[in-house]
Amino acid sequence: GMVDGGERIRPMSWDSVGGILQRGGTIIGTARCPAFRTRAGRLRAAANLLTHNIDRLVVIGGDGTLTGANLFRQEWPGLLDELVATGEISAELAARHPALYITGLVGSIDNDFVGTDMTIGADTALHRITEAIDAISSTAASHQRTFVVEVMGRNCGYLALMGAIAGGADWVFIPELPPAAGHWQDDMCQALRMGRELGRRDSIVVVAEG
Repeated sequence: GMVDGGERIRPMSWDSVGGILQRGGTIIGTARCPAFRTRAGRLRAAANLLTHNIDRLVVIGGDGTLTGANLFRQEWPGLLDELVATGEISAELAARHPALYITGLVGSIDNDFVGTDMTIGADTALHRITEAIDAISSTAASHQRTFVVEVMGRNCGYLALMGAIAGGADWVFIPELPPAAGHWQDDMCQALRMGRELGRRDSIVVVAEG
């Protein structure tokens, strides 16, 4: 939106958010933009924001989004100087917006940011994982099978661990406690066998993607 400008930057009212309670935050429609990774893209974004007298942003995202926002903030004075030099904006307009102010909100399902108990999206992701494990457990029991469920979370095992606990899984692999070299395969299989011997008709193993 910042790079494209035009109708992509527009005011919103209460009517703009009517009837979206059941939908995810992706309703906003913003996404990572390859052009914003370049200085030329950030220059275009600065020009478009100034067209609307905007110099304050609330940025919701993860590592890439917040890193990009911080770089944009740091470059802001230089970008304004360049826009003034090329005549795209007036010196008066630049003087009214000498700095870019950023509020960063961590939107990451991984729940991997220090200083917050729960990042935006983590609880929703865990809810979906729990639903999936509950659903697949019925199929596993019906066929007396073992299912391996891989979940997201990047280098943080929060979703895998909490999903395994909530879903009653038999075994879980997380990055923070990788399997020790040696006979972990035997240990896992023994735990799964014990479950079957105790009457379980299904086995669930949860693996964190990291």
